[in-house]
Amino acid sequence: MAAKNTKTSGRAPQKARVTTPANGPRTSRLWLMFPPRQIRKPVIYELGQRFKLVTNIRQASITDELGIVCLELQGPGKEITRAIRWLEKLGINVEPVEITVLES
Repeated sequence: MAAKNTKTSGRAPQKARVTTPANGPRTSRLWLMFPPRQIRKPVIYELGQRFKLVTNIRQASITDELGIVCLELQGPGKEITRAIRWLEKLGINVEPVEITVLES
């Protein structure tokens, strides 16, 4: 019989929080901070077209200088990772949601 490992992991926190429901796709909630040059572009639409993901805007605040969006992504973990890299290449700051966004 194999011994049970009770030692806690010393791993660093992941960059984006990804959860895996039983027998379903992964879900990740992210804060996106758009620079002025990206505010008027349909980035979230394009993300949904480029990657096999379902996008769900949970909260947003947009001005001429800055766009802040809480975006939920649902789909395969590799697609979420690829999408995050793509967003960062566009100059969009991507951070994991640390607290639960209020449901309305």
